[in-house]
Amino acid sequence: MFHRLFFDVVSGAKMNRVVSAVVALVAACAALAAQAPPPAAPQAEGPTKPSYRAAVDVITVTVSVTDAQGRLVTGLTKDDFLVYDDSVEQPITQFVGERVPVSLGIVLDVSDSMSGKRMDDARGALDQFVGEQLSQDDEAFLMVFNHKPRMVSSWTSVPSKLRNALDGVIPMGGTAVYDAIGESLDKFRTRRHQRAAIVLISDGADTASDRDLRTLRSSLRRTDAFVYAVAIDPPDVKRINIKVDVAALNAITTDSGGYTEVVHDTTELPGATKRIAEELNQQYLIGYLAPHSADGEYHSIRVKTKHDGYRVRSRRGYVAERDRR
Repeated sequence: MFHRLFFDVVSGAKMNRVVSAVVALVAACAALAAQAPPPAAPQAEGPTKPSYRAAVDVITVTVSVTDAQGRLVTGLTKDDFLVYDDSVEQPITQFVGERVPVSLGIVLDVSDSMSGKRMDDARGALDQFVGEQLSQDDEAFLMVFNHKPRMVSSWTSVPSKLRNALDGVIPMGGTAVYDAIGESLDKFRTRRHQRAAIVLISDGADTASDRDLRTLRSSLRRTDAFVYAVAIDPPDVKRINIKVDVAALNAITTDSGGYTEVVHDTTELPGATKRIAEELNQQYLIGYLAPHSADGEYHSIRVKTKHDGYRVRSRRGYVAERDRR
């Protein structure tokens, strides 16, 4: 009896101490809670930021520079150029001063008036142009035209393979210059290289195109291809031929940044195509961030150098479309 009473008393004492400790702990927690700042109210989540950066369009401009004597100028750097878009100067973000490969379309008149010796001379000039004057890193296609265009060879990654491509081509029919250039522009949608150019060789004015000059020039504003024209203007014009329209060719080539050269005999074709090749080998490539959205409007481009006496040729503008190629 004594032992049981003693156990109860001891157990009761221990229980009192436990209760006292718990009470003290609760009191301490209450005090800390009174001193702590109230929890911040939950904030509503804002819109999630995109995890990507939208691509920025770059306007690329191929540039040729000549001095007062018409000689090509090489060795210039980015700091030598100024670029204006709609008359507002733009920072140059890309610059290439070395030769880069070119995608080249060769468009040759094979109408009636190109028969005989003229066709033979054109074959020789073409073989020399693609075999000796272009780089084997380039690509090229060959289109011929009379009253309608016809593709002889689509994109060829080694231009020299176009040698002898005119064998078997017989000149005949009218002259559809505008249709031929317009159809060739479509080929550049599948080109491999940034630089692009068209070389047109013709000895007559347009007599058979469905397109007119105004429509063609509108199409050219949507491409960055240089257009060069070699106009064969012999002193003895055949009856089947209408004298070449140099003014129309100038309107086409100048807008694009290229030029028109007039020769008086097809024997001069190799020299003319060689000069085009030399220019293609010594151009500059300039890029700047597009200052406009894809608004579908035409915007002018002007490129100049900081050196007096230098002449710069480049395309004169572009239509601000999502795909400017």
